[in-house]
Amino acid sequence: MIGFFDSGLGGLTVLRRVRALLPHHDAVFLADQKHVPYGDRDDADLHRLLSANIAWLDAQGCDVVAMACNTSCAVAQSLGWPTSRALVLDLIESAAIAVSDAGFERVGVLATSATVRSGAYTTTLGRHAPHVRVHEVAAPALVPLVEAGLLDSPEARAAVAAACAELPTDIDAVILACTHFPYLDAHFAASLGPSVARIDPAYEQAGRTAAVVASRGVQPGNGTLRTETTGDDRTALDRAVRELLGE
Repeated sequence: MIGFFDSGLGGLTVLRRVRALLPHHDAVFLADQKHVPYGDRDDADLHRLLSANIAWLDAQGCDVVAMACNTSCAVAQSLGWPTSRALVLDLIESAAIAVSDAGFERVGVLATSATVRSGAYTTTLGRHAPHVRVHEVAAPALVPLVEAGLLDSPEARAAVAAACAELPTDIDAVILACTHFPYLDAHFAASLGPSVARIDPAYEQAGRTAAVVASRGVQPGNGTLRTETTGDDRTALDRAVRELLGE
């Protein structure tokens, strides 16, 4: 089984890409909506939540965990990964691999406040692609808009435009370094223009997950998908699963 978790609905963008490559493997997704957004929390709290979420996925019997939360990956790079029976794939590593493979040189990173505070993207990109110049920008307004379903709202368009305005004008690519942000991709495209590539790390994460599943001999199941939330109301999660995944 393949496990996923995020603070909320954003991680479904990673789940979607993995399901496209591995439709017959069983999957379980945990949305920690009781604690969303993660980006406003301190490192100790984030590490506690990371450990609890990994432990929950372990208890479900996951063989592989495809991380679907950049903020959790960022704090793990600072405070360490919790022990897990599963192989855990770091989403920030996947983003750095994608940048390195594409040959970009001037890269913007749009992320949560906690991810930017950690500097994890600059550090990881420096390890994989030391020639790349990195500029990180926090965009804390976006996750609450996605969780509220305000994807096509004037507020969402304005918040994306404001975040993009903080990026240097000479970048050649932007990493959407929060899994909630691809929901707003049309607004990013409008603000950044056609000359700036938009990198969704979910694609590379899905490819790495498929490779690990093959190398470790993780067998297909019935293609079942189980979704859980720590929140009191799963209406938004069910709606997002239907609309994004068609399941």
